[in-house]
Amino acid sequence: MLPRICSTLVAILGPLFVMGGEAAAADRPNVIIFLVDDMGPLDTSVPFMVDAAGQPERYPLNDFYRTPAMEQLAARGIRFSTFYAMSVCSPTRTSLLTGQNAARHRVTQWIRSEGNNRGPFGPPDWRWEGVQDAAVTLPGVLRGAGYRTIFVGKAHFGPIGEPSEWPDNLGFDVNIGGCSWGQPGSYYGEDGYGAIRGNKRRTVPHLEKYHGTDTFLSEALTLEAEAAIDAAVAAGEPFFLDLSHYAVHAPFQSDPRFADHYADSGRSQQAQAYATLIEGMDRSLGEILEHLESLGIADETLIFFLGDNGSDAPLGPAHGHTSSFPLRGKKGTHYEGGMRVPFIAAWAEPNPDQPCQQRLPIAAGAIQQQPGTVMDIYPTILNLAGIEPPANHPIDGVDLAPQLAGRTNPRRRDRFLMHFPHDHRSSYFTVFRDGDWKLIYHYRPDRSDADGEGARYELFNLGSDPFEKHDLAAEEPMELRRLAGEMTAALAAEQALFPVDKAGGEIRPVLP
Repeated sequence: MLPRICSTLVAILGPLFVMGGEAAAADRPNVIIFLVDDMGPLDTSVPFMVDAAGQPERYPLNDFYRTPAMEQLAARGIRFSTFYAMSVCSPTRTSLLTGQNAARHRVTQWIRSEGNNRGPFGPPDWRWEGVQDAAVTLPGVLRGAGYRTIFVGKAHFGPIGEPSEWPDNLGFDVNIGGCSWGQPGSYYGEDGYGAIRGNKRRTVPHLEKYHGTDTFLSEALTLEAEAAIDAAVAAGEPFFLDLSHYAVHAPFQSDPRFADHYADSGRSQQAQAYATLIEGMDRSLGEILEHLESLGIADETLIFFLGDNGSDAPLGPAHGHTSSFPLRGKKGTHYEGGMRVPFIAAWAEPNPDQPCQQRLPIAAGAIQQQPGTVMDIYPTILNLAGIEPPANHPIDGVDLAPQLAGRTNPRRRDRFLMHFPHDHRSSYFTVFRDGDWKLIYHYRPDRSDADGEGARYELFNLGSDPFEKHDLAAEEPMELRRLAGEMTAALAAEQALFPVDKAGGEIRPVLP
């Protein structure tokens, strides 16, 4: 018997989609982005941190959370010890859609559904309305190449009344649950996910069939994702699924399926509820893996598992070593705990004889220490599928293929730019990492003029000080000056927008 190529091999009996002489759509794998809201790299029983020898190192939070499906996925693929997203959700979600850094696509703040939340000193022209051009989005490009594109869960791509409010205006054929909301009205089916009780202004759409039932939101979204997969397979189409859970964002409502697991933990009720949201998300992952196996398509389905920003676990102060211990900070901050997320890439069922996997080998049970970013997912998927990116659409990400195979990519510059010209837990800052060095620039518009008076720097060496305890800005003036110049050049290259002072004048970084 000839080996199966991809789930859509039956499509060879119909039209084949060819783009610039690349592989036909029938030779393209299915792709799932499994995105978790507000999940940091310590919110799991899988150890993402490594010791000096590059071996996984467990910390107390790894023993608090229960994520057996993540453990299974990590054993089948590779996880990154350092993977960067933006520090809040809408910028990361837009970077996944576009392959661009937030400084370039200009969705630099989370998007408030009802009104512009640029903040008192934020740039007036930031992209509050979200990305509008489906022709350049990842699902839009994949749809043009013959993929069925499916969105399930939290979108948060744009505000009420804009096309970006709805994922099916951004390249998705199917949208279940996605709208402008950044959090659910309720996680409980008994509440109608906000329609019956809870925050009715944040009711999750399209799930009426579960209203009044005991179906937890994470479970309802999983059932809908499985049904959408079934439809794609029945139609003989390769599919791209963005399964974007509302969990583990507030409100921290306990998933009753797992509450007993944490009752004797000694943690607060909120922390216990957060842990049940984590375990419910993990159950969803396990059920998706089982469903792919039952359909016989697991070995031709690529999964990217990640969070959209740092942890928001209710475990302590935002800028301390608490919710993401041993990392410093949490969601919305300029420290590592605000921007580092869990990332696992795996074939749902490893099979070295599978042609799709031969085009993208993934090391099993491995840990990659060279950093990656959310911008990298866009070019990695397009390159694997043999699809050219849109013309005149700059891409800031790098194909992850060498790193997924367990190698270091020597052509990759280990840099990361995180630009946040708004107020949040950390406000009005730019982060620039280059190798082990990390620079943080604080604009301080409330006390600055357009010349930057009152601004300050922080400098850390993450090689010797991975938990950001020792600010070296005063001790390393030459390194500070070099990094400040590189940061300024990177902001200029991406045409970043800047905070404004009290008079409305733009505030740009001032070199030390």
